[in-house]
Amino acid sequence: MSHELTISQAGPEDLETILSLQKECYISEAELYNDFNIQPLTQTIESIKDEFQSGTLFLKGIIDNKIVASVRASVKDDTSYIGKLVVNTAFQGKGIGQKMMNAIEKEFDNCKQYELFTGHKSEKNIYLYKKLGYTEYKRQAINDHLTLIYMNKKIAK
Repeated sequence: MSHELTISQAGPEDLETILSLQKECYISEAELYNDFNIQPLTQTIESIKDEFQSGTLFLKGIIDNKIVASVRASVKDDTSYIGKLVVNTAFQGKGIGQKMMNAIEKEFDNCKQYELFTGHKSEKNIYLYKKLGYTEYKRQAINDHLTLIYMNKKIAK
């Protein structure tokens, strides 16, 4: 076994595994905000299939024939909206999230900017996104426990 990360586009056959990984990874976010009704945990297989069929690009990160990471993005106008970066807890802290972000950005390198959001208590996410060149441009209070931080990265052409 090589233990090397390979990143490729996910297909419809990968969606159940990605949804399962997503739910596993977002438990810690739910605990952080004391809210287990967040969309990544309540998303259904039908809605992830709809998302896929509507043109959202899903990438998967594979180590030893197992999906250990995923990220997705869609484009509207000149902006790529990146979402749900997930890395299996056993593989976190090894640079996989950064590689997944670089790969999804490369898929949409014709865009003028990338945009994403994360929760205000998600310090590791905020640190990673800042390290990758994202800056905060807006905050939106969702409830007493959660404020979303919107970040973007403008692309110099």
